Order: sequence, then structure tokens, then C-alpha cells
Amino acid sequence: MQLKKMVVLLASLAVPGVGFATNGMNMEGFGPVALGMGGASMAYDNGTAAMMNNPATLGLMPEGQRLDLALGFMGPDVNAGAGGASTRSSADAFGGPAFGWSSRHDKLTYGVGVYGQGGMGTQYGGNSFMSAGSGLETRSELSVGRLLFPLTYNVTPDLIVGGSFDLVWAGLDLKMAMSTAQMAAMSAAGNLSLSPNAMAGLGGYFGCGTCQGYFDFSDGSPFTGKAQATGYAGKLGLVYRLNPQVSLGASYHSVTQLGDLETDGAKVSLIDNANVSGGTTTLTGKIRVINFQWPETYGLGVAYQASDKLMLAMDYKRINWSKVMKDFHMTFSSAGDVSLDMRLPQNWVDQDVFMAGLSYQASAALVLRAGVNIANNPVPDAFMHPLFPAIIKNHLMAGFGYRFSKASTIDFAYSHAPEVSVTDGSGVTVSHGQNNMQFIYSYRY
Repeated sequence: MQLKKMVVLLASLAVPGVGFATNGMNMEGFGPVALGMGGASMAYDNGTAAMMNNPATLGLMPEGQRLDLALGFMGPDVNAGAGGASTRSSADAFGGPAFGWSSRHDKLTYGVGVYGQGGMGTQYGGNSFMSAGSGLETRSELSVGRLLFPLTYNVTPDLIVGGSFDLVWAGLDLKMAMSTAQMAAMSAAGNLSLSPNAMAGLGGYFGCGTCQGYFDFSDGSPFTGKAQATGYAGKLGLVYRLNPQVSLGASYHSVTQLGDLETDGAKVSLIDNANVSGGTTTLTGKIRVINFQWPETYGLGVAYQASDKLMLAMDYKRINWSKVMKDFHMTFSSAGDVSLDMRLPQNWVDQDVFMAGLSYQASAALVLRAGVNIANNPVPDAFMHPLFPAIIKNHLMAGFGYRFSKASTIDFAYSHAPEVSVTDGSGVTVSHGQNNMQFIYSYRY
């Protein structure tokens, strides 16, 4: 229990509320050096963010210690509409810190870091069509963070291998309204089942044509979710220098081994807006989100030092969402043998991400960066849910670094994701664009 509390505390420090991520649920770039170059990071020194990218690149740092202190800002702009009604998500600004420390001595490099992995979420007011007539706000907030322990070894002057052991934390808040028609359709498809006692406790759900269902578990914190889980994962990576100008990199990130997200004190309500069946009936119990995991990821990349001032980098990443995002499986249980089992089909597809960028040494102190990040939308249109619109495709990035002294540098990056619009299987259209930023201060000693 003490280890779980430590992981949740440390990881929550690095997760900016909801890490409203943009390669599916994954952040489009970890660390402002990589973010400014389109997220490309497999084959060159990009600081301690390598723990989240390719841990082998930590072996490219000079001998000594490095401390990175980072801040991130995420600005999603999400709008939803259906049947002439429209609403804007008020979850439009998130920020939070991260840090990393590494030490290299001869052939060995090791360290520790805390970084946000990603997430997604939205928030709509009670007067919006998303409330399904309940008059209550609807909201989702999923965040995932990692406490990382990397280790790399320079096998030869040209070959570096490395890996990391990651303690992983996930948190989820959810306030979701569903109409009787939606619930009945889920039941007919075999995606919703209620025990007889639950049916009785909710007053005969499917017989109430004016009733809305409402699921509610939220702790109100911008850093933790009410339903929580901890677990672990690992990474492997390598870097190989073909010659002084060209380096190749590769990494493998394992699927996470998280426990089920769960919390007590969750509520399931039947809200009768016409007051035909007596108003609102609420049951309180335990919610479990079954087998939520972060997917395995493969990465390949190349870095080319074209001149003393110009470096080019290009990466390819494969994110295997299809193996972990088949459905959103949630159960509810309370006293008196009351139970509910619900599945929201997701059927995500695997995602191919292409990243390319450049850095230009404009002066002895100033380096300029630019890049692009191009990906397919992993969320099938028919299964996109307005509470979880992880539909962003492409990004344009720019950034810079400035060295104040041999010891101190800062790096900044800006990422713009052009708006994407999708209409789901029930006729709800969601548009989603983003403007994100990352800043880091680095101290070498």
C-alpha cells in the first residue's frame, strides 16, 4: 500500500490534470527538444525525456550529471453538436510539471524521472445536449503517469543499449449521462446487463421512457482521478552510429500491466425528468474499469548531422491501440447483490506516426527547431464518443534552445494541431484542435 501511494503521488505531479494527448491518447512529443522537432527522438541526445522516448539515447550525453525541470501546457479546443444543438468543452487549459535526472560515468548511464504519459477528457455543462436532459454536467478525465528508472550501457563507441523499468499510475473521473434509448440499445446488443436487484432498485429502468441514466465518480482534483490503478511496464532501446554524421535508433515499449481502475463511493442514478416514476433514484457502490492498459509501441529513427549547424531527424512509431482499446468495460456493484456490467465498444485501430524535424545552431548559444508529426486517427468514426474524442491527426511544431552557460540551458517548444471533425454513429459531430507548449530548464554538473 505504501508503494502504491508513493507511485500515485509522484506520478500525479507529472500529469497535467488530463494530459490531453494527441497521438491517440499518447503525447505527440516528450520533452521540448523532441517536441520542437516533430516528436522525433530515437537517434540523438534529447535530454532526460529519453526515458519516455528511447532510453538508449541517454548514453549520448557527456559524462557527468544532468537535471531537467519541465513544465507543460495543453490547450484543447473541443466542440460537439447534434440535431441543431451545440456545446463547447470547458476543459481547455491544463498544465503540470515533470522532471528527470541522469548520471553518466564512463560506459554506464542511469537516472530517475517522472513524466506524464498522456490521457484524454472533456467537460460539458448541464444545460448542454450532452446531459441527455438530466441537467447535470458530463465530464471525463483520464490521466496516466510514469515513475521511470533507466539504465544504459555503451557497448562500443558506436553501439549503445538501454532500457527502463517504469512504475505506472492511471486515474479516471467520469460523469456520464445516457438516455433510456441509449441504454436499451446497449442492452439489445449485449453490452449492458443488470442484476434483478439492480433493475428493482432503479425502478424498472427500461419501462421509463422519460428517464435518463447517470454515472458519477469524480474526486474534483486536477491531478488525480477518483478511480485509480497502479502497475508497471518496461522499455528497451538502442542507438548505433553508422559514421560521425549518421545515427540510427530503435525502441520497444511494452504494454502496461495495470490493475483495474476502481473506486468506492461511485453513483448510478435514474433521473426521471417528467417525474412519472417518482423523481431520482440513486445507488452507491464500487466502480471498476476492467483491464485498461497502455499499448505496446515500436519506434525507429535516424539522425543526420548534415553540417556543423544543421541536424535532421526522422522517426516512425507504431502504436498498437487495437490490442488494448477494444471496449470500455465498466462494472458497478453495491450491497444487496446489485450489479451492472457495461461495455462501450471502442474498436480502435493501430496508429502509424511519422515524425520529422530539424535543428539549426543559429549561434553559439541559440538553436532553432521545427518539425511535423503526421498520423492516422485511431478512433473509428462510428465508435467515437464526445467524452473521449482522441481524434487529432497532424501537428506542426517549432521551438528553440538557449544556453546561458556551460551548465544552464532552457528549451521551449510549441505544437499546433489543426482542427479535425468526426461524426459518430449516433449523429454527434465533434471538432477538436489543440495548441500545446513545453518548457524545460536543464542544469549540468
